[in-house]
Amino acid sequence: MQVFRGFHHPGIARACALTIGNFDGVHRGHQAMLALLRSEARHRRLPSCVVTFEPHPRDYFAALACKPELAPARVATLRDKLSELAACGIDQTVVLRFDARFAAQTPQAFIDDALACGLGARYVLVGDDFRFGAKRAGDYAMLDAAGPAAGFDVARMNSYEVRGLRVSSSAVRDALARGDMAGVATLLGRPYAISGHVVHGRHLGRELGASAPGRGDGFRTLNLRFKHWKPAASGIFVVQVHGLADAPLPGVANLGVRPSLNPNDVNAGRVLLETHCLEWPAALGPEGAYGRVVRVELLEKLHDELRYPSLEALQAGIAADTARARAWWSERRGGKSVETAARDEEH
Repeated sequence: MQVFRGFHHPGIARACALTIGNFDGVHRGHQAMLALLRSEARHRRLPSCVVTFEPHPRDYFAALACKPELAPARVATLRDKLSELAACGIDQTVVLRFDARFAAQTPQAFIDDALACGLGARYVLVGDDFRFGAKRAGDYAMLDAAGPAAGFDVARMNSYEVRGLRVSSSAVRDALARGDMAGVATLLGRPYAISGHVVHGRHLGRELGASAPGRGDGFRTLNLRFKHWKPAASGIFVVQVHGLADAPLPGVANLGVRPSLNPNDVNAGRVLLETHCLEWPAALGPEGAYGRVVRVELLEKLHDELRYPSLEALQAGIAADTARARAWWSERRGGKSVETAARDEEH
């Protein structure tokens, strides 16, 4: 899939079938819409195109009003959104910057400048609640009426439901806030995951673990930055990690800002996903994960982030979370320990 920042780019297809939206999470409703888009694109012999926004329009308006609480919690980073769009078979994605100029654009200007001229739309598919243009003045009826003169057909897709529940990014956010990871997986059609490059942190996990009996290797963690200040999920999770070995590795992870630590540390209060693998591939060595791209699936929430009064209390909390994660994995592997199950898989 080709990705473009803005539509003033010579590599963008001169004509396309497109859909427009934020696509936060690329849930099953999005997937159904993208499947319909691809089908229409094939019949018309056009490339399929997704138009999305960064930042999220509600992020922009929340910042403008100095009311961060109005910004929606983010289900996925831009990286993961683009990855899921590619997995759905989309040919090109155009990321439009939502700023003051874009927010002030009239609906007709968006149709003329972006859809007709900039993107060469020949078919436009939108959701049943689609609004666009300054003050959300544009809607499906306006777009449908403008289509013939602008050179594109317009179609609308109704809401998608699973077990009587309307699938939406808001529903995914609510399930993540509750820690209902099974419900999230139902809405997404896959386990909730975060991916990215493994980066260096403070290496505090090694120091904490090294001082604990029998933990000379420390609580080594894989650190991924969640590049949005307000993730929809937070807390301590049982996870599995893809990208370090032939098979996914079981682990336990903290997603959040680490309230027990100094906010002025190396991560400066930014959101991190810190994952401790319960087994470590010997071939990687102690530093072998840095720079690799991994995907961490969050399978079960253990509890919210906690503020510990001391490093000793933090150490005990980490040990307890690790033990709970090992028990969770053991239960799902027929009572086998993580290490025993790993050896069996090798043979």
